[in-house]
Amino acid sequence: MAGRINDEDIAAVRERARIEDVVGSYVMLRNAGGGSMKGLCPFHDESTPSFNVTPSRGLWYCFGACGEGGDVIAFMQKIENLSFTEAVQKLADRVGIQLRISDDGGPRLPAGLRVRLMDAHKATAEFYAEQLATPDALVARQFLAERGFDRAAAEEFGVGFAPRGGRRLAAHLKARGFDEQELITGGLLRRGGYDFFSGRLLWPIRDAGKSVIGFGARRIFDDDRLPAKYINTPETPLYKKSQVLYGLDLARTEIGRSGQAVIVEGYTDVMAAHLSGVRTAVASCGTAFGNDHARVLQRLVGDQGNGEVVFTFDGDAAGQAAALKVFSLDSAFITQTYVAIEPTGLDPCDLRLQHGDAAVRELIGRRVPLYRFVMTNILSRHDLDRADARVDALREAAPLVASVRDAGKVSGYVRELAGWLGMDPDEVRHEINRVASRSSARKPEPKRAGAASEAASSPASPQRRPAADVLPDPHDRTLLTERETAKLIIQVPQFLGDELAGLSTDDFTHPAYGAVLRHAQKAMADLPAGAGGDPFHDWPRRVAAVEDNPWVNSLVVSLAVEPLLTEKPSAAYVVAYTAKLRLLAVSRQIGKIKSRLQRTNPVEDPATYNKTFSELVVLEAQRKQLQNRSLGL
Repeated sequence: MAGRINDEDIAAVRERARIEDVVGSYVMLRNAGGGSMKGLCPFHDESTPSFNVTPSRGLWYCFGACGEGGDVIAFMQKIENLSFTEAVQKLADRVGIQLRISDDGGPRLPAGLRVRLMDAHKATAEFYAEQLATPDALVARQFLAERGFDRAAAEEFGVGFAPRGGRRLAAHLKARGFDEQELITGGLLRRGGYDFFSGRLLWPIRDAGKSVIGFGARRIFDDDRLPAKYINTPETPLYKKSQVLYGLDLARTEIGRSGQAVIVEGYTDVMAAHLSGVRTAVASCGTAFGNDHARVLQRLVGDQGNGEVVFTFDGDAAGQAAALKVFSLDSAFITQTYVAIEPTGLDPCDLRLQHGDAAVRELIGRRVPLYRFVMTNILSRHDLDRADARVDALREAAPLVASVRDAGKVSGYVRELAGWLGMDPDEVRHEINRVASRSSARKPEPKRAGAASEAASSPASPQRRPAADVLPDPHDRTLLTERETAKLIIQVPQFLGDELAGLSTDDFTHPAYGAVLRHAQKAMADLPAGAGGDPFHDWPRRVAAVEDNPWVNSLVVSLAVEPLLTEKPSAAYVVAYTAKLRLLAVSRQIGKIKSRLQRTNPVEDPATYNKTFSELVVLEAQRKQLQNRSLGL
């Protein structure tokens, strides 16, 4: 999207796109007290939640390894790898704001393509659902009935029918005011104006926010010119198949509540699982389960100690091959990965049809660790009664164990593998270490997930991760007073009054906190005189925008998100705390003066001694005054 977005529209997007709702679409958040929410950071691997969201200020910050932070726009930039403009557009679509764009200083142009595409997909889903009840859809209804799905099930999942003929949807949408080119862009029509889907059973694919973004279609007529059993919406501005999971809109809440996600292979399997009581089932759409899918699920499963991701596969060779491929993604999960195999080879849909809902629930209940399943299949290909075959089995199994990043798991797998092979654990460990060393020497260092994200343009978001030696440690108790004062400067500027002007960068021992003060004083001086409304609206962003400094921006966001030591800050509390900070600074000065006095001989240099002593008297008086103020006296 070319041009510049109207500033008022950007402000409206920030205000209406509630950060807890947007972040909650990607990360399972839990209340952390003090008006904050917590979850696992989506931008680096962690097992303990360090990702904080403060809804009242519209900001998020990770206090863990990555140190990322910003507002709702910066989050969307980072999570979706978007430019600033694209992120604003996506959020505007979400909250129903049509943006005004300035084109090189010319007139503002309306820009609402994504909103139009969303509306077109919603209208299309409704059209397909209505068509399922027509006489032409008899074969589609029979297909569903033969698989145990009645009308209520079809309505719950929004199943529809794309009529034959090739132009019925096009005519319907054009009559509702949609342009042919935008429908082609959205993957609803083909070049030439023909419907993308024709004569097929349809499943609407929704994002986590329950908006329709694409469709999956099943072949049901023998004379269908497209031989593929399933076809999906092509890649569009809305639909990215590597990031989409069918059923996530229905399963998301239950996944977060239970800490379990179940991966099945198709649309009917998702339906069968949900109707059987497995409400955490999802499926990839027209592509293999990949790293992006794994990251989506890991964020939703969260940090629960008993979290599980369960894959269902057929028991045949193809299912075993799929399990091997998924095992390569195991390191993307913090939670335990499992596999559920039905010995008869039935998928969840057929299992429910033949044996009922309980059989599907039992299938998931019989899950086994994915590692054990894959390893058992490798070893089953070797005659372990022969010494040479055991060596061959070890050589084939060693790369599997060596690929596991968790050192604690590797030690357990080594002992288990040695037991299966009847070999000495040290011999097994030696072979695995050899394979691991050879592999690490050959492979480049993997990039951190999300490292390719475009630099955030929002002033509240750092453009790059600040150096570790620049930002202060938030847990350093020697800097507790400095950090709390800095938080007060950012969070409650309305209580500062003359206290802000009375502070000096010399009052802080850490230069980063001094930089925050300098930014805040400049921002305070730039506040428009006599401005109506809340003069401190968007204060953290104003402070960060004083200077284009990534690490100051990052620190400002972290200070805005981190809870204060008091739940009810007041002007009196601010006065007392700033006095406490200045008291520490004066005490340091007194220490230096006393040290200088000890080094000065009053007989040999009385002028210097008397001058220094006078400075000490003044500082002692200041200290007493600051002590009283720090105590609220």
